[in-house]
Amino acid sequence: MESSLPLTATSSSKSERRSKSKNSQTTSKTSLVMAFLSCLAWLYVTGRLWQDAENRMLLSNLLKKNSLQRPQVLTVDDKLMVLGCKDLKRRIVEAEMELTLAKSQGYLKSQVQQSGSSSGKKLLAVIGVYSGFGSRLRRNTFRGSMTSKGVTLQKLEERGIIVRFVIGRSPNRGDSLDHNIDEENRVRKDFLILDGHEEAQEELPKKAKFFFSTAIQTWDAEFYIKVDDNIDLNFDVLIELIKSRRGQDGAYIGCMKSGEVVSEEGKLWYEPEWWKFGDQKT
Repeated sequence: MESSLPLTATSSSKSERRSKSKNSQTTSKTSLVMAFLSCLAWLYVTGRLWQDAENRMLLSNLLKKNSLQRPQVLTVDDKLMVLGCKDLKRRIVEAEMELTLAKSQGYLKSQVQQSGSSSGKKLLAVIGVYSGFGSRLRRNTFRGSMTSKGVTLQKLEERGIIVRFVIGRSPNRGDSLDHNIDEENRVRKDFLILDGHEEAQEELPKKAKFFFSTAIQTWDAEFYIKVDDNIDLNFDVLIELIKSRRGQDGAYIGCMKSGEVVSEEGKLWYEPEWWKFGDQKT
């Protein structure tokens, strides 16, 4: 019993030294791993900071360069001048007026002759008959009146007269109203359709502008005449009248209505405002 005690003490001390050695090795490995990770984190943060510093320097240089190239104080007028918008409206109006004047003076003669008479001669007159979407019966009456007098579009064109029903487009483009007019024009071929004009009662002043400008661009004529589709037009008298006015620069002929004024509603050529023509109705 006494001899076994030193052996037990010796073996326990060896086991303690082994456990301490293992613990110290584990601690050193952990320290190395932590140090390595710290180095990686430091390198990452340093790289990001360096990259951010370079970006800030680049942006600073760009801002400095742009600030040197532009004025320090930019007024509203300066901005308008840069964008080219200060006198835009005035220039557009002037250009439209000059273009209209040039067209009226014959600078588009090549285009006019192609769409005018086949011989290329100057036409005597272009007659625009104002009409509307609900006026098909009036148009047929107007055509019937021409036929009863032996007047046809071909014969009129041989005498230098172009006759076209003038109408705009529906507010709802491409609807049945537009389709019906296109179909009627396909059969009759006697329309001047104003694609840029919206057909409406309150748009009649604009319709006159569109008609005359389009007629001038399309035909080269001495006279441009506007009538309504609810009149019985005497072409022979009209032609003699405008022939007598040839050579008059800037000649303007106003209302040419004559004859009995029909005051009874329902009759042909009924005039709703017949009372404006006097008690004798002539």
